[in-house]
Amino acid sequence: MTGLGPVAWPPAPIDTDRLVLRASAARDRAAFVELFASPEVGTYIGGARPRDELERAVPEVPGSRAGTFVVDRAGAMIGMVTLDRRGTERRGRVRDGGDEVELGYLFLPAAWGHGYAQEAAAAARAWGAAALPGEPVVLTTRSANDRAVRLAARLGFTEVERFEEYGAEQWFGVWGTAARGALGATAAPDHR
Repeated sequence: MTGLGPVAWPPAPIDTDRLVLRASAARDRAAFVELFASPEVGTYIGGARPRDELERAVPEVPGSRAGTFVVDRAGAMIGMVTLDRRGTERRGRVRDGGDEVELGYLFLPAAWGHGYAQEAAAAARAWGAAALPGEPVVLTTRSANDRAVRLAARLGFTEVERFEEYGAEQWFGVWGTAARGALGATAAPDHR
């Protein structure tokens, strides 16, 4: 990952109707541990990590790298949204050489089913589009994660291809005007 480039970080907090997207703070540490130790969250990201390992490994202020937004509801972390450079070595790209901005998100199970992921991801995507004009924004999720694939569509992502990565089929999409160019380059999604 090469970072977001010339973007000042952290930005001012982003307020949505029900949430605040903000930089991480020490008070978020327990929620980060819970997020990555959760078996439900781990289902589509390679499994939960052992809590004792996380307690040792998670820094005092977790998630403090550029592109990581804590999603805050009523003063508590309920998830995270990330904007990061997609590694050029990875499958799935919409421009020569890759290096697109990739949107990602993880939420605590108690926050599922309330529309928070859509609200937060849309706000982060909009911030990224303003901060990095002209950059394609992509999203990858396991094809088996029906909820995430439906959310990607609601967020305006168009499927470009599917491929094997991390031992499972991945759904890869692009957002906005970059989708038209990517779909023009590939006549139909690749469902290998």
